[in-house]
Amino acid sequence: MTPGARVAVVGSGPAGLYAAEALVKQADGDVQVDVFDRLPTPYGLVRYGVAPDHKSIKSIARYLQRVLEHPAVRFFGCVELGRDLTRADLLECYDAVVYSTGAMVDRHLGVPGEALPGSVAATDFVNWYCGHPDAADHGFDLSVEEVAVIGVGNVAVDVVRILAKTVDELRETDIPEHVLEALAASRVRRIHMIGRRGPAQAKFTTKELRELGELPHAGIHVSPEDMRLDPADAALAESDRHVRGNVAVLNGWTGEPPGDRPRRIDVRFWRAPREIVGTGRVEALRLERTRLGDDGRVTGTGEYETLPVGMVLRSVGYQSVPLDGVPFDERAYVVPNRGGRVLGPDGSPVPREYVAGWIKRGPTGVVGTNKSDAAETVRHLLADLDEGREPPVRKIEELLAERDLPVVTYADWLNLDAAEIALARSLNRGERVKLARWDAMRAACRPS
Repeated sequence: MTPGARVAVVGSGPAGLYAAEALVKQADGDVQVDVFDRLPTPYGLVRYGVAPDHKSIKSIARYLQRVLEHPAVRFFGCVELGRDLTRADLLECYDAVVYSTGAMVDRHLGVPGEALPGSVAATDFVNWYCGHPDAADHGFDLSVEEVAVIGVGNVAVDVVRILAKTVDELRETDIPEHVLEALAASRVRRIHMIGRRGPAQAKFTTKELRELGELPHAGIHVSPEDMRLDPADAALAESDRHVRGNVAVLNGWTGEPPGDRPRRIDVRFWRAPREIVGTGRVEALRLERTRLGDDGRVTGTGEYETLPVGMVLRSVGYQSVPLDGVPFDERAYVVPNRGGRVLGPDGSPVPREYVAGWIKRGPTGVVGTNKSDAAETVRHLLADLDEGREPPVRKIEELLAERDLPVVTYADWLNLDAAEIALARSLNRGERVKLARWDAMRAACRPS
């Protein structure tokens, strides 16, 4: 490996910071790692994707903080690839580049009426309640009484749980104050969580699912008809611990409909969205009953029902977006790669460019999956760096100074971090309250 190699990591979420950690460890400290993010805050989906009431998962940030505090690692916030720096700029300043920008947009349902006001991506709703600055001023009509959440994964469960909780249950979280006020005024009373397939194919984890049944102010119900398992699914429930756990929890909710709690959650399987109905905005959701065909694919049965919902939140998966100038697979929504080495159109490795995280493998796994994923990428990166390579032709500091970019340093982020902790104390709310608007975040980074 080139002594004292310089490596750029684009993205400061778990994948990027695990890559930075692996670089420092595998190179035995003989490396300089610069981590770039378009936001003034590090930690990616740990900050902006993990639900505010999941404090144990959010504590991963304390581990990732130690990576940023390593002497060989630097943070460059508010620097965006494609806007402030180009791919060529990075390759001019570094021996290698690791792209770890995650999966930033949601998949669409592809049904009529999806563009109606009130039909929104769960990612936008999650960004809003997690305090992402791009979503700070998004509006969600919580004056409606019934809402449909399309999807049966952990993100859908998070959205359902946040909608079903009272403001008092959320007050101790880091939800921005303006979001908490909006949720306090919510009139949502019934939430439908809808899956195209059956309970044996649901993607949520049993721990997350179980939490829905522990909400003191929301009853939950599953139709016994939806829980009927064909022989193959029954065998899967017997052999697969994850499926067995989910089925057991769901079966526990198939008794009498919930009582007179203020809110109600209905978990519905074997239903596919066919149309979002409304004049000017969402007024209903038309569903078709489904079943699994002999080939394992979902097919419609011709049996329909309509739910009188005023908002539809789609949570059917994330996908990555292309990076300017970097090869991209438009079908798989990932950067084509082999073990983290970026591949060109001819299938051969592109020199000095690598990927880690969801943009490498797609939106799969849990936060910890990124650690082994990043370690694999870094092993290949360091193996490719040979001692005969010419050093980078210029330093990133010179380039950033030339362009007069308002870079946020790690010290600036610590100022913002302290401001959020102080805000929580002033409002008598938990450990921190997030600042969610760009101007407030920038001001907090460099207090006068």
